[in-house]
Amino acid sequence: MKILIVEDELRTADYLSKGLTEQGCTVDMAHNGIDGQHLALTHDYDVIVLDVMLPGQDGFSVLRELRAVKQTPVIMLTARDRVEDRIKGLHEGADDYLIKPFSFLELLARLQALNRRGRKQEPMQLRIADLQIDLLARKAFRASSSGGTSTRIDLTAKEFALLAVLARRQGEILSKTAIAELVWDMNFDSNTNVVEVAIKRLRDKIDVPFGTKLLHTIRGMGYVMEVRDAPSVPNTPNTPNTPDGAPGEQGRHGEGAAP
Repeated sequence: MKILIVEDELRTADYLSKGLTEQGCTVDMAHNGIDGQHLALTHDYDVIVLDVMLPGQDGFSVLRELRAVKQTPVIMLTARDRVEDRIKGLHEGADDYLIKPFSFLELLARLQALNRRGRKQEPMQLRIADLQIDLLARKAFRASSSGGTSTRIDLTAKEFALLAVLARRQGEILSKTAIAELVWDMNFDSNTNVVEVAIKRLRDKIDVPFGTKLLHTIRGMGYVMEVRDAPSVPNTPNTPNTPDGAPGEQGRHGEGAAP
């Protein structure tokens, strides 16, 4: 998920950013309403976490401006447990509401629910050959080369995010620039090898221990996840055939044959 946090309490914002990043999310932050509104309107986010009390412009104003042009899901945060505030936020177009202090796990569950609601057309389970990916539980499995039960693949948050990006675009070649933006939300710097290192680590986990290779490098273009047929091996005889089909005639009677 790509998430925008608009929160003026720096400790709360940093806590949320760290926790969500550890869950594999890409997080942008703004600490006032003006910057938050600018980011919300100029970028595409899966969910926005929006505080009500903000300097420069309050959360209700930001929400009104956003709803005039976009329907990005919004969870509003407030330190005031007033029914009027919650009703006002919902009337302005908020999708959910949390009162401080709140549980991080509850916020995460609500974010995931809103993200699923906004992606109804996207399946939560992906399969490529014997690779199974559970996007909701954030787990991946592959069958061993000898068959039998599936093996759980242990992935870091970023490795799973990279796998999900490649799997969602199965058969599509993704450049290093595209991968860097989709997974790390950064402009690709040709002097860094972050993408190559991440691809190698992912390949070591999802391909190397198993039979069918799914993650392929396209030289000069990028990377693609797809099932490929094994290359056919021509059935070449050990000795050449003569036009009449008798094997080894030239070898017995031609130049260089043993007397």
